Amino acid sequence: MSRFAYRLKSQAEAKRVNQSMLQLLIVAWLLIFGTETVLSHQESGEWSCESDSGIQVLADFRPGLITLDGRNDDWKDIDGSEFPLRPALDPDADHEYPAGQMTVKALHDGRDVYFMLEIDGNYAYDKGENKKCPSVALMFQIGDQATYHDMGGCKEGTDSCTSKACKGFEVDIMHFSIGNAIPGRLYGGNPVDNGEGNGGDRFGHLVDIYAWNPHCRYLDGLGPSGNDSSAQNDWHGAWWHSSFTTQSALGNSFGYLSLKFSTGYVAEDSPYTPNGQKGTYYFEFSRPLRTMDRLQQDVQFTLGSTAKMSVAFWYPMDSKPWHGSGHYTINCDWIPLDISSGSSSGLTASTVKGSSDGTSISAIVISMISLVVSGFIAYKLFSPKNVAFTPMGNDL
Repeated sequence: MSRFAYRLKSQAEAKRVNQSMLQLLIVAWLLIFGTETVLSHQESGEWSCESDSGIQVLADFRPGLITLDGRNDDWKDIDGSEFPLRPALDPDADHEYPAGQMTVKALHDGRDVYFMLEIDGNYAYDKGENKKCPSVALMFQIGDQATYHDMGGCKEGTDSCTSKACKGFEVDIMHFSIGNAIPGRLYGGNPVDNGEGNGGDRFGHLVDIYAWNPHCRYLDGLGPSGNDSSAQNDWHGAWWHSSFTTQSALGNSFGYLSLKFSTGYVAEDSPYTPNGQKGTYYFEFSRPLRTMDRLQQDVQFTLGSTAKMSVAFWYPMDSKPWHGSGHYTINCDWIPLDISSGSSSGLTASTVKGSSDGTSISAIVISMISLVVSGFIAYKLFSPKNVAFTPMGNDL
């Protein structure tokens, strides 16, 4: 074989080797990344769900009660619903969250709806590492066909899911990852991100999302149908853990007004308490009952009606980062959220208040009349009397 022919043969063999290496790299890339994307929300077997039809979350009308700070002091007298936390993809009782159940509380003030989530768990926090910290999400049905399972249940893939193709399968999601969120501080909708017309939160990752299925999730205002500058993040929230030791003070003013204040945490205080401390996590959220959404990306709550919701919880078991599909949920199907109209209680309150106001005004008028009459009588009784002067005669 000539030297030239040998060189051609060597070059051809090298080319085949390079092509084989490239094919292996592509296959490996697909196995590593593609499998995670495609299988991240697939179950190990056929999906089955045995949901208790009697469970619900009740949001009563309780105005002027909640301070949104992540603490549960305001919620002490509010009844909640307790749920076992089971893996979302395999809701087996044998694999429940080991630290206990989640308590879900809700109420509204006629304008905003409030939620409090209480979950026992040893303190775990790693600043800047969302997946090494607990995380929670609320999900609500928007479209009539939207299912809890498969996050809406639209059958379209990432290349074909659009607002038209998945119409009726919309769900609304609020997701809070606390890796960059200071306890007790407020996160969510802010002027910067809302000014850009999306549901993001660059400061604390309390984001407003819509979805049609697990692979078609987008920040409000963003997505395959194009961006819309009118969208915004309507949620606000905060978090807390019962092991924190910031001092609150109580003071009295004029003998009847009690004031509560706290120095609060700042970023330099991280991790805020030693990891591993036993206690309870508190996640507190609020959102207007109605939003200005025009894109079918927000659920709209109505007084006296029932919405459908679910709650998810992520926790870094054994200090290992959690992954997207490795979350627990309160049920394997939608939970009814009953939003009381407050009409009867509101009417009673208004009637009592009106009656009280009328009685108070009448009492004031009567008191003033009595005061005037009393003053007049006192004046008559104690004022000096004019006695006619009678000069003395010389008879004495």
